[in-house]
Amino acid sequence: MAQADVTQQTTEVDFWFDPICPWAWMTSRWMVEVAAHRDVTLRWHIMSLSVLNEGRELPENYREMMDRAWGPARVVNAVRERHGDAVLGDLYTALGTRIHLGEEAYPEAIAGALAEVGLEADLAEIATSDELDASLRASHAEGISMVGEDVGTPVVAINGRGYFGPVITPAPKGDEALRLFDGLVLLTSVEGFYELKRTRTAGPIFD
Repeated sequence: MAQADVTQQTTEVDFWFDPICPWAWMTSRWMVEVAAHRDVTLRWHIMSLSVLNEGRELPENYREMMDRAWGPARVVNAVRERHGDAVLGDLYTALGTRIHLGEEAYPEAIAGALAEVGLEADLAEIATSDELDASLRASHAEGISMVGEDVGTPVVAINGRGYFGPVITPAPKGDEALRLFDGLVLLTSVEGFYELKRTRTAGPIFD
């Protein structure tokens, strides 16, 4: 039986992220690299670790982080509500660069990212408001329903089939990035494929 040539097909990729998650950030940089070299339709979606962890017993420091994580997710969702999904990729790049590489506090990162992408400054105000939380929860639920409640972000759906991950550090580039993507396209084409996993021994490596 001839093997499908995954490099010659348009691949639909839907990517759910929480902007504060360093693992989602590295996976997203890999996906941006892939999209520059493969025939990919890439769509960005917001999810929320704060929503995911509601009602859970958490260490105090992690609970504090989840309380603060509402802000960036709410702002991304507000941008989506006002301007649509198409702007989310550029906003995520601007916001994630400031949070993960620049180590800026969330309010400063939000304000700077909005300005960089040419979006209205008043969108930052939603960070402390639950006004649009219903639509944030709906976007989150769409992604997490594909993978279950026992995972986090990122959720990546390839041709409509969603998985948590891949979790990678650092983000692969060049041929390595493309090999990983092509392999995942093949794996996720198998309906009964669920997971591969090994214990993570390295933290986030930003480069």
